[in-house]
Amino acid sequence: MFASVAGLGHAFEPDHLLAVGNMVSRRDTTAEALRDGIYWGLGHTTMLVLVGSVVLLSRVTFLTSGYFEAAVGVLLIAMGLSRLVGWDKPINVRPARYQHRLAYTVGLLHGLAGSGALVLLVMSEIRRPLPGILYMLVFGLGSILGMFVVAGLCSIPFTRRMKVNRVLKFGSILLSSVLCVGYGAWMIYVNMKW
Repeated sequence: MFASVAGLGHAFEPDHLLAVGNMVSRRDTTAEALRDGIYWGLGHTTMLVLVGSVVLLSRVTFLTSGYFEAAVGVLLIAMGLSRLVGWDKPINVRPARYQHRLAYTVGLLHGLAGSGALVLLVMSEIRRPLPGILYMLVFGLGSILGMFVVAGLCSIPFTRRMKVNRVLKFGSILLSSVLCVGYGAWMIYVNMKW
């Protein structure tokens, strides 16, 4: 139970909120945004369980450096700039199977960056690999639910009514993009060994 609540709370970390908020600003409906949240959570959980299992089974801790967190910072900057540059361009119509690939990929990278601290925590409390892996799976389910909620909440400002008003649309995209770039730069600065 604690693992699922921790996963739910984990979804509300600033880098997750910014990444998902930026992604859902491209969506026209809340349903599309919610699917992005689910795919983001699935990507995050996939990487967390894969890397976490390797670390738990081999007892190797290669995730303690800040380089993965810095990579998330680079990703946030790229997402912010990409959204700002293409703010008034219509979304290309793509087959349904490709729609949420970006959300899944961003979730994978965030899962890699965040798995170090969680795995170290699990290793300090749970000595056997199977219970540790189960803990990470339950944590992942909580984070999937959390990202579903976050995507839904983040999509509220990007309703159709607001998308019709170009000033409001640009203002919200500008704010989202500047926050992504600023927080991404801060993550790089804090996590790199200068």
